[in-house]
Amino acid sequence: MRLLFFGTPEFALPSFKRLTEDFEVIGAFCKPDKPAGRGQKLTPPPIKVFAQSLGVEVFQPEKKSHIFPIVEELKPDCIVTVAYGKILPPEVINYPKYGCINLHASLLPAYRGPAPIQRAIMSGERQTGNTIMLMEEGLDTGAILSQEEEPIYEEDNLKTLSEKLSKKGAELLVKTLKDWFSGNIKPVPQNQEKATYAPSIEKEEYRICWKSPAHSVRDRVRGLYPNCYTFTKEGERLKILKVRVVRAKGSPGELLDSKKLVVACGEDAVEVLELISPKGKVMKGEDFMRGYRFENFCNHYLR
Repeated sequence: MRLLFFGTPEFALPSFKRLTEDFEVIGAFCKPDKPAGRGQKLTPPPIKVFAQSLGVEVFQPEKKSHIFPIVEELKPDCIVTVAYGKILPPEVINYPKYGCINLHASLLPAYRGPAPIQRAIMSGERQTGNTIMLMEEGLDTGAILSQEEEPIYEEDNLKTLSEKLSKKGAELLVKTLKDWFSGNIKPVPQNQEKATYAPSIEKEEYRICWKSPAHSVRDRVRGLYPNCYTFTKEGERLKILKVRVVRAKGSPGELLDSKKLVVACGEDAVEVLELISPKGKVMKGEDFMRGYRFENFCNHYLR
């Protein structure tokens, strides 16, 4: 089978690697290089780097209209997509004999859309999984070929859960493709009435709202790891990496302990266990408190 792969971020790497081991991958599409880091140096996406190391031709079209002519020239038997980051045009989806197959990191029809892992953790879910589906023109609405459940543990965050889902999803993808090509799978339509959505994360969602209940703050920190932030009273920015819920009361954002970084929420409080200081240093909450000088402790808040 001649496969054409569409994927961009690190999440797609395990799938791409496994496909190259079991099938003939004739090309890889990914989003264009973009500036990254402090120097804003133009940086290629992970799929491009790995594909080039294998000698697989890479395509990075700026416009969707540029995709189909390439697909038509390469004549793939099947297209496989994993976190490509763009919606494919209908003529591309309908071109291959064996269709366009997508790995989506949720148990569809739950959490359709671009941020299924983040939204599942932020919603306090205890379970998620992977779905292999046939793509169609709707957003993650296609028939299901296979699914596999994955528990969400309290210690999981976006990084750890993404790693687990990407590795297990790769194995599920290869197995499913082999069964699909052999005619051993019958696609199952999704139950549209049970569909939920996982929209993109907006910039303002990364800032912690201390008026939220403590469990909501905890799940936001986990789901948006490592990018949630807040400010000290003096306007210094803190990135919050890990918290735990504690039973305590106070005004939202109020610091409740002079030795541990305990912050009051709209309901209960959280203890910040790990953070990135204004100077960019990863440290424990209690170590931050030791170096934080209070003129009047009772009047100090995070905001």
